[in-house]
Amino acid sequence: MEVKKGDIISKKQFLEQGLYAKEEYEGLIVGSDRKQRCYNLGVQLDEERIMVVDQAREDEVEDKLRNWVPQIREIQRKHGSSGELHNYSKF
Repeated sequence: MEVKKGDIISKKQFLEQGLYAKEEYEGLIVGSDRKQRCYNLGVQLDEERIMVVDQAREDEVEDKLRNWVPQIREIQRKHGSSGELHNYSKF
């Protein structure tokens, strides 16, 4: 499955695109995309849904992150996310 900006896909589909994914900031995930030879940037809307917000070459990732981090909460709010993501450990 080829993903593009604006797609809302399952977390499983997002993670299947590449060899790895990393949560860079609370709610923003960057994953490799082997087929398109780039990185997908996604905002986690809830435990199961990711909205693909951008794609970047390796040399563009840092700049794209700086652009998207301030927008995470607003994107989540627009899509009905409570912002309560349970993808971390509590002690």
